[in-house]
Amino acid sequence: MAETTTHDTSMTRAETAEFLRSIADELDSGRGVVAIPVGNKEVHLSPSDSIDTETTVTERSRRLRKNVEEMTLEFKWNPAKDTAESEPADESEPDSEESETGTGSGLETDR
Repeated sequence: MAETTTHDTSMTRAETAEFLRSIADELDSGRGVVAIPVGNKEVHLSPSDSIDTETTVTERSRRLRKNVEEMTLEFKWNPAKDTAESEPADESEPDSEESETGTGSGLETDR
């Protein structure tokens, strides 16, 4: 069964940078289970050492409306075997298996 947690919001450039830094810090922490903020909750994931990444940039020029630019980041991995079945230290229930957030510069994370 797959669960999806989605949160769309508007952020300033500084808030977006801080959001991306928080994810980078979690991935860089060396902990097996990482907490990814999605709206008002955290999704706990178990990334492996190898993560497939995809970056897509779309630029649309429109004659009658404003131009639109969009960036999508996607990260995919198989959960780390030593942590996939473990629960986060401060949570009694595991959260969703998949998470995606944002529009424009969105982040999508699949397990």
